[in-house]
Amino acid sequence: MARPFLMAFALLSWTLIRSRSLNSESEVNLLDSKMLEGDTGWMAFPPEGWEEISGYDEFYTPIATYQACHVMEASQDNWLRTAWVPRADAERLYVELKFTLRDCSSIPGVAGTCKVDLGGRVMKLNTEVRDVGPLTRRGFYLAFQDVGACVALVAVRAFYKHCPQTRRSLSSFSATAAGADATALVEVQGMCLPGAIVVEMAPRMFCSADGEWLVPIGGCSCQPGYQQVMDRCQACSEGYYKDGTGSQPCIHCPPHSLTHRPGAPVCPCMEGHFRAYSEPATMACTRPPSPPRELVASLNASWVTLEWSPPSDIGSRMDLAYQVMCQKCAQKVEDVLVSSNSTEMTDGLTRRLNSNGRMTATVAMVPGTENRLKEIAKGGCTPCGEEVRILPGDVDLKETRVAVMGLDSQYDYVFEVASLNGVSSRSPKAPASVSVRLSINSAEFGQVTNIYQESVAKDSLSLSWTAPKHDIGTILEYEITFSEKVQKKVSYTTVKSKWTSVTLTGLKPATMYSVQIRARTAAGFGPFSNAFQFQTSEQSLDLTGEQSQNTIVWLSIVTGLIVLILIVFFLLKGRYCGYSKAKQNCDEEKQYHVKLPGLKMYVDPFTYEDPCEAVHEFAREIDVNRILIEGVVGAGEFGEVCRGRMRLPGGQAAPVAVKTLKAGYTEEQRRDFLCEASIMGQFDHPNIIRLEGVITRSIPVMIVTEFMENGSLDAFLRKNDGQFTAMQLVGMLRGIAAGMKYLADMSYVHRDLAARNILVNSNLMCKVSDFGLSRILEDDPDAAYTAKQGGRIPVRWTAPEAIAFRKFTSASDMWSYGIVMWEVTSYGERPYWDMSNQDVIKAIEEGYRLPAPMDCPVALHQLMLACWQQERTLRPKFIHMVAALDRLIRTPASLSVLANGTPRSPRPYLDPALPAFLAFGSVGDWLEAIKMGRYTDNFTAAGYTSLDAVARMALEDLARIGVTLVGHQKKILNGIQILRAQMVQMQDSGVQV
Repeated sequence: MARPFLMAFALLSWTLIRSRSLNSESEVNLLDSKMLEGDTGWMAFPPEGWEEISGYDEFYTPIATYQACHVMEASQDNWLRTAWVPRADAERLYVELKFTLRDCSSIPGVAGTCKVDLGGRVMKLNTEVRDVGPLTRRGFYLAFQDVGACVALVAVRAFYKHCPQTRRSLSSFSATAAGADATALVEVQGMCLPGAIVVEMAPRMFCSADGEWLVPIGGCSCQPGYQQVMDRCQACSEGYYKDGTGSQPCIHCPPHSLTHRPGAPVCPCMEGHFRAYSEPATMACTRPPSPPRELVASLNASWVTLEWSPPSDIGSRMDLAYQVMCQKCAQKVEDVLVSSNSTEMTDGLTRRLNSNGRMTATVAMVPGTENRLKEIAKGGCTPCGEEVRILPGDVDLKETRVAVMGLDSQYDYVFEVASLNGVSSRSPKAPASVSVRLSINSAEFGQVTNIYQESVAKDSLSLSWTAPKHDIGTILEYEITFSEKVQKKVSYTTVKSKWTSVTLTGLKPATMYSVQIRARTAAGFGPFSNAFQFQTSEQSLDLTGEQSQNTIVWLSIVTGLIVLILIVFFLLKGRYCGYSKAKQNCDEEKQYHVKLPGLKMYVDPFTYEDPCEAVHEFAREIDVNRILIEGVVGAGEFGEVCRGRMRLPGGQAAPVAVKTLKAGYTEEQRRDFLCEASIMGQFDHPNIIRLEGVITRSIPVMIVTEFMENGSLDAFLRKNDGQFTAMQLVGMLRGIAAGMKYLADMSYVHRDLAARNILVNSNLMCKVSDFGLSRILEDDPDAAYTAKQGGRIPVRWTAPEAIAFRKFTSASDMWSYGIVMWEVTSYGERPYWDMSNQDVIKAIEEGYRLPAPMDCPVALHQLMLACWQQERTLRPKFIHMVAALDRLIRTPASLSVLANGTPRSPRPYLDPALPAFLAFGSVGDWLEAIKMGRYTDNFTAAGYTSLDAVARMALEDLARIGVTLVGHQKKILNGIQILRAQMVQMQDSGVQV
């Protein structure tokens, strides 16, 4: 046992020790005489050397004190020793004394015995606190010696210093005693609080000799599932989670996920919902899609087309894809049934047997048939080999149509189409699918042989027909296609009917139409009927049966005679002048513009020597007193543009826009100003700005049009950046395309189509305006207007051939329309940003095109690229553009797939131009576009009726169908290569237009 440590203090100083303040929290008392009560256990040697007396401290608290005052006697050696004091954690001890010492000189007669110097073995106390260390034993005594002084020991306190328990950086540090050395720093490892973990370095701090924490290193952070609240980590409550480490708060569980306990680092998905492997915990849980709908198989000789509709539930995801699986079955379907000459319904399977009792085609279309088909397929079915080709592929399909080739008539085939998305692989269930089992030995499917005209009107035809003979189930519907027979480039319109009759509406008066009909059953479409011709009437008549046929004959004869007379007349006169910009006297010619029934053509006002004559023919004169101008809204090329009101019959007033001709105009400016009114006066379409009239009999000369509340489209979009849905933007574009289709149908070229020249009314209807640069096409559909040299051209909106050769066509208007589409989807940004005009021209020549704007649907950017084809004949017509936009409006889901839009920057990269054939409705349209329309019948007869099939053709295929000229073969093959590239690009983007 270690000996106790004795610490002796000699009291001889006459200095009064000052009172010390209360001990701080960094001091731990081992002994405090003020706190002692009763028997203190202190001992005096000799017993009479020290006397214990009661007194009061500076706070008048009763305390026990010790005093010695033996100054009358010589040779004093009086000791006072405390009780045993355990050392505890002390490394260094501090002793604080409070005492009084009387001066020997103040006591008479004791000069010889009163001692003030005890020798060199004792310490003189000149301060109130002394420290001793290091301490190594388990405890100690304190002893006080009196050698003849008159002293009173008021208080004794022994203590050591430590760093108190504390929290810092979500860490806890326990109380730690200071080191033995006065300059020592004791390193202390901290502990992370509950719910916290070490992030980078473990928490550490150093305890100084003065009991202060110094130099914090490292720390802790709240672990996943816990959030920091003040200086602690609190578990996330139910319904909330935190997936990372740090001070961020808990957040609510994403949709279709929920926690069932506090402190969740992730919200588990609800039953039937999942997250993709690459998706973070912040993503909502989604579900696999439902099965595809309306699976239809079309049998064509040795190949099959499978078509289906998207699932009703896509699982709240946008990465829908399809997979087509094929099985070849040795067991024939007819072996399953034994009856003959009958139709049997089993589990939704429609089976039709021929006279020999053999199954010829089986198609599953009813929900719930998949399990039955799979059971049937188990017998003798194996996966299809490489000889069966599914085009464009069998996995990761974005389109709802495939072509299957390489089928063998000796086998039955089971095709299963499954819907998949990003979480299908997470589900324990197999992807939802529909199936079809069929044999390519399809039964004879007759065609519609007779089509009858029930009634006729100037804009409609009512037709009926007899159902065709067939051996494949019930006819589900009929598909009717019709087109104008006189058109060089046929554009078909398709309608459907569930009955053997239909009324075709929206037709042109006195126009011959070609009509074909085919039927569809569960096995697909049958062949088209032969083409039947029917003509609408000139007047609104209701003719039936034989009357209608006789009327058509007479109308045809009369129309032919009129045309013949006109041709002979012009040949004799020799004065025919086409519509051109040439400023020549064509008064004679303009008098012979004969309007044929149902045909409206544009008349160029420049063929009139006096512009007022053209204005009065196409526009009405308005009394100036009916116009009240309210204010100026802008400035135009010829003067100011004002807002006003026009008084109508009955006293009402309508808002109008008034263009005025500025003072000091030249005769040429007046002519151009009035020609714009002459142009507008010939148009009547809801998407073309409407001319109310002109004022030419007073000054200033005015043009009065309908008032468009929202002004120009570009400024309107910039003002409302990001405020419209994709469907609203498509609606605007559809209106512009419809207006341009109307102009193109009248053989009219705008030349300055841009968002600044589109006006918007209060209903967001867009209307084409500003016909100052517009010119007319000649009778030849390939003709173009030649601008005069030096004419200003809006380069950023103009097609390359118009810039290079001053050749403007409806195809160049289509290029400009693509730029307008880009302006609309970018909310009025400047095309090509800050690039110079020369840089724009050079970039276009090198094949670069504008990238998709931010948040632009892929489908719209594909249409833009179609408009920007370098070869103008490959650009779509406006009729095709209207049809494409209508398809987008009917399928809103196609607008949800966004292009990788670049951020709006001053000089983003431009996308290379890609050929686009999405606007062509048939193989014939495509052949016409590449000037190979003469081979349309060859392609049709050989079975190449879709662009997908054409894209797979090779040189030997062309030779086989009768394309033998080398030049023509090269031209068609070049077109096929471009077609393939476009199809691959569209498949990668996942968009069907």
